[in-house]
Amino acid sequence: MTEKTTTNRARRKVRRGVVSSNKMDKTVIVSLVRRVQHGLYGKTVKRTGRIQAHDEIGCDVGDTVEVMETRPISKHKRWRVTRIIEKVK
Repeated sequence: MTEKTTTNRARRKVRRGVVSSNKMDKTVIVSLVRRVQHGLYGKTVKRTGRIQAHDEIGCDVGDTVEVMETRPISKHKRWRVTRIIEKVK
């Protein structure tokens, strides 16, 4: 088993979110919304997480983007923008 196989390596996580800030150089802040069920009452509740993602494409605030998990790029960046799904109007 000297050759590397891609089946042993875990799949990279892909998420969809909205760009909330692009004031940094080659970095955007993406808001990821997930829906979880309340433990006691069962109501669906929105939970928002904010991540920093590496951006070579040039996203604007309000764009819907797809981000993919990647190697650590800096202290806080572990994601990168793979494509812009919808541009802001």
